[in-house]
Amino acid sequence: MKVLLVYPEFPDTFWSFKHALKFIRKKSSAPPLGLLTVSSMLPKQWEQRLVDLNIQSLSNKDLDWADMVFISAMTVQRDPAKRVISRCKIAGLPVVAGGPLFTMEFDKFDEVDHLVLNEAEITLPEFLTDLENKKTRHIYTTDSYPDLRQTPPPHWPLLNLTQYDSMPMQFSRGCPYNCDFCNVTALLGHRPRTKSAEQILVELDGLYNLGWRSSVFFVDDNFIGNRRYLKDELLPALARWRKGKTGFSFNTEATINLADDDELIQLMVNAGFTKVFIGIETPDNRGLEECNKGQNVNRDLVKDVKHLQRSGLEVQGGFIVGFDSDNQSIFQRQIDFIQNSGIVTAMVGLLQAPPGTKLYERLMKENRLVGGLSGDNADGRTNIIPKMGIETLREGYRHLMEQIYSPNQFYQRVKTFLKEYQPRKINSPLTWQRFLAFFRSVYHLGIIDPGRRHYWDLLLWTLKERPAMFSTAVTMAIYGYHFNKICELHIS
Repeated sequence: MKVLLVYPEFPDTFWSFKHALKFIRKKSSAPPLGLLTVSSMLPKQWEQRLVDLNIQSLSNKDLDWADMVFISAMTVQRDPAKRVISRCKIAGLPVVAGGPLFTMEFDKFDEVDHLVLNEAEITLPEFLTDLENKKTRHIYTTDSYPDLRQTPPPHWPLLNLTQYDSMPMQFSRGCPYNCDFCNVTALLGHRPRTKSAEQILVELDGLYNLGWRSSVFFVDDNFIGNRRYLKDELLPALARWRKGKTGFSFNTEATINLADDDELIQLMVNAGFTKVFIGIETPDNRGLEECNKGQNVNRDLVKDVKHLQRSGLEVQGGFIVGFDSDNQSIFQRQIDFIQNSGIVTAMVGLLQAPPGTKLYERLMKENRLVGGLSGDNADGRTNIIPKMGIETLREGYRHLMEQIYSPNQFYQRVKTFLKEYQPRKINSPLTWQRFLAFFRSVYHLGIIDPGRRHYWDLLLWTLKERPAMFSTAVTMAIYGYHFNKICELHIS
């Protein structure tokens, strides 16, 4: 059997970093972890090829070679996925589909021959057994959750590592919280399930032996869901593994109450973690209570963010506008919070209601759902009818985004961050492309860009006040270039 694993193209979104990646001549921020894991679960005698449409095209030769196509996608990849499926069907190839998009919208993909849904550790073996016995079904699904200690390491050798900026890794699935707009628990459950520290080290060794020497993103929706195992096993093991190795740094997602646990923070920093994405959502307690984000309620969120920054963790933040309790003051409050906190990477989106969430169920009963999800949290679209009125919400959102990613506000926010940030030194070799990225930034941001005055002001300020942070300042400026392009695409 010859299997073609296909990953559809990501649209130009906030998290694609498409415009920033051009500065270091990379084509994608990360490869498809789901397909790489599925690859390791397929029969060893099968021949496999991976076509990631974010770094290469799908050729007729690829289709002629294949006996079957496996495809995985997220909601934001819906339209590219449909194009891939149609092309495969025209070529006469059976298509097997799985992943978040197909699990949530399986009834919208009639052309797919076999839908292997939920978590593949359970449903894929069932499909493979039926395939061998020539009695396959259309849909494979389950209500059970697998033991991740049985999950094989991703099949890294399928990748062209040089085309990616970071590598994905997963330690846990599931989240103990119950935010009503989030579908993570609907898909993966409330109880955090983890791999062993030994499994993670095997995955890291696989990357290291292939020559990877850059960042690794733990894609867990809440990395700190099982704190005791992190403290006792994983983080000490990561710290030991990194000794004597260059280039590796880690980042992940967590909840804001990480700021309460100095022991955990220091263990993460010692292990090589440099960034953490946190769903802050809103500085308004009414909105937090409305969406059941209890872990964020009645906190000094700016203080928490700055504590993490001073401890060596760059905080990237997720924000939402459009809660029922929001009024027109929320837009300026969000601007003020983002600026004061120094969260440079601030993803602000309109409230959306994914199927399977409590928010979706409530708004369906209230007849306040309209259309479907785009899957892009920062494209200025929503599938709900907001209480403040859709035009008021969109206009306020447009103003908010134009403000936080204007050159003046953005570069000032970078300074606010750099004043607080106290990173642990990561032994990262300076690559040729990253060296050249500085000169590309000089040309694009320091000469061509209308905000060039702010760019030079940031660099001069950094050389004077935080010279050790000069490369970080340049990186942030390049991020700002990407974010500004996304604002022009979706907001202007």
